[in-house]
Amino acid sequence: MDEIQAVVPGQRGGTDAERIPHVPGFVRRGSAEHSAKGRGKELRTAVPRASHAELTLPAGRPDAVRAVEESSRGRVPELTPIRVGRMAANPFAFLRGSAGLMAHDLAGTPVTGVAAQLCGDAHAANFGLYGDARGRLVMDLNDFDETVVGPWEWDLKRLATSLVLAGRVVGADEDTCRAAAFDTVGAYRRTMRLLARLPALDAWNAIPDEELVSHTDARDLLGTLERVSAKARNNTSARFAARSTEPVAETDGGGRRFVDAPPVLRRVADAEAAAVTAALGDYLETVSEDRLPLLARYAVHDVAFRVVGTGSVGTRSYVVLLLDHRGEPLVLQVKEARPSVLLPHLPAGFAVPDPGHEGRRVVLGQKRMQVVSDILLGWTTVDGRPFQVRQFRNRKGSVDPAALTADQVDDYGRMTGALLARAHAHSADPRLIAGYCGKNEEFDEAVAAFAVTYADRTTADHADLLTAIRTGRMAAELGV
Repeated sequence: MDEIQAVVPGQRGGTDAERIPHVPGFVRRGSAEHSAKGRGKELRTAVPRASHAELTLPAGRPDAVRAVEESSRGRVPELTPIRVGRMAANPFAFLRGSAGLMAHDLAGTPVTGVAAQLCGDAHAANFGLYGDARGRLVMDLNDFDETVVGPWEWDLKRLATSLVLAGRVVGADEDTCRAAAFDTVGAYRRTMRLLARLPALDAWNAIPDEELVSHTDARDLLGTLERVSAKARNNTSARFAARSTEPVAETDGGGRRFVDAPPVLRRVADAEAAAVTAALGDYLETVSEDRLPLLARYAVHDVAFRVVGTGSVGTRSYVVLLLDHRGEPLVLQVKEARPSVLLPHLPAGFAVPDPGHEGRRVVLGQKRMQVVSDILLGWTTVDGRPFQVRQFRNRKGSVDPAALTADQVDDYGRMTGALLARAHAHSADPRLIAGYCGKNEEFDEAVAAFAVTYADRTTADHADLLTAIRTGRMAAELGV
């Protein structure tokens, strides 16, 4: 009986607040934390929502060509022409490869000071489908090379700008392109308001994929998403291995090995393959312990170098072929993790702790933003360079924003805007951002205006790159 009475409010120990001490890491009972929405509204005084339309380029801004040259430092030199060629395809492709230049330009724009885990490169092509542990398809952000804690506005402005540029590439008129940016921001704002009203646990796991189309009113995308989903279900390690490897004779050890397909895929020298393979030992120490019995059922058979992406071209990236007892493949990607290009440009007040390892930064940033992450994420070091490790082709699929029809661009913008809000809400209080953005469309209008202005700047930068290629200042391999 004494035990029961001891936990009754008002018995033996005064009030509940006195009896239950504050636990660091939790909200203090009765604290101002519960007025987050109100504090968000107060931020409008210091940073008016209309001010987000502003773009004042800082003095000494590097020209586009010099920015590309600087961002190529430390990359594999012979791959630079491929990177330049991919960026030269159109202004949207240029934006994809110039996250550092945009961060330089964003450094002078208004920010509320509210921090979130950023994708760092939240353009429209960095969203896609991938498989969860049970093979179900999830749609979310899928590239975190530049992830860092910073102003949430930066991700949103980059995403809105990318929708304007993608719309122009597909031939949409200027009103449609601006509407795509406006709708992207509107979906972000409305989703943040929705998350702010939900219980904390529901908000954390919000927006199931089967409801995303209806939530964002993106019905024109249904056919496209169905085609991408069907393709993604077949985009597996087994399919990649079937196309990219060949059998090895039993006299040479059996199994399979990669087949050269230059310049995108090439086998590496024995010493390089051995270094990558040895690094997988350290990788195992970063993987969740419950996954180790799974990985222990595979043997490493081969290593190849594979060119990836647009902004990532020139970084060191390997694919590692593992086979189980039945000869079924699992392919891991071991991808170089360089410091985030946003880091030198973050505003004062955004303290970024030393991640200790750039691969760890990427992996933790990814886990903080996604609802479901690759179960085999980890990191390692190869020849003194940091790398991230993940599954390669785990049912991945993506919508190419530059291949949509003009009437689909705004639908895609709404979908990605909602996904970005959900990702930011894992690290930033949605009530705070929702309070700032508000109910009306003032913030949407401002960011859409910024997106059009910055899209014009990117188009001019792209033209400068084309001139540099024509005059021989920069070498480019086009169409690779």
